[in-house]
This record gives sequence, C-alpha cells and structure tokens, in this order.
Amino acid sequence: MAKVIINTDQAPAAIGTYSQAVKIGTTVYLSGQIPLVPSTMQFISENFREQAVQVFKNLQAVCEAAGGELQDMVKVNIFLTDLGQFTVVNEVMAEFFSSPYPARAAIEVKGLPKGAQIEIDGVMELPSTN
Repeated sequence: MAKVIINTDQAPAAIGTYSQAVKIGTTVYLSGQIPLVPSTMQFISENFREQAVQVFKNLQAVCEAAGGELQDMVKVNIFLTDLGQFTVVNEVMAEFFSSPYPARAAIEVKGLPKGAQIEIDGVMELPSTN
C-alpha cells in the first residue's frame, strides 16, 4: 500500500521534519499537535484548558483532512508538563469525544516543543479507504 501524506492549513504547519499525518490503507498516524493557532502559529494562550481545547481542535482538523473525524481515533497519547492537569484533560476530552472512547496514555514530560503545556498524537482508523 502506498502512503498518503495528510496536510491541511486548518491545523498548524509542521515545524520540523514531519508530516501532520500519514495514511496507509485505512490507518492514519497523526503527529503530535501542540496548542498553536493555525493562522498565527502562536499559542492560543498560556491557560492550560485553552491549550488543551486548541490541541483537540488541531487534531480534529487533521482527522477531517484525512477523511475521518476525531471520533475515529483509536489511540491517543497525551503528553503533559504537569500531570496535575489530568482532570482538566478528561473534561476537555469529554467535550470532543463520545463513548466508546479511544485507548489512551497520559504521560508527564519535562518539556514540550515551544514550551507547550500539552501535546497529543494518535492513531485513527477510517471506516473505509474513501
């Protein structure tokens, strides 16, 4: 199967040597998203909740560009600089996903690109190859 590179201006442009997502068959591998506003490439704010919302919006845009939707994600990896924000992540995630939820990991890390407080990547499984 050929790999298809997914790119959309509705999510932040890649700031390194990676693609926003790569699709192989019906599986889409999404690169990590941080809380950059696509039009400005600046953080939405320093507020953690607003950063989390922006990250999910960015992921949603990449999912849509790949022909799916956020609910098609089967695995998400959440990287936080403060695991104390885990409750907020759960609240925000519940605003973007409905049951059944994807598999998930939440990991505290020392630092993230550009000083972000949260980064999320994951895997999406499309219902078909459309």
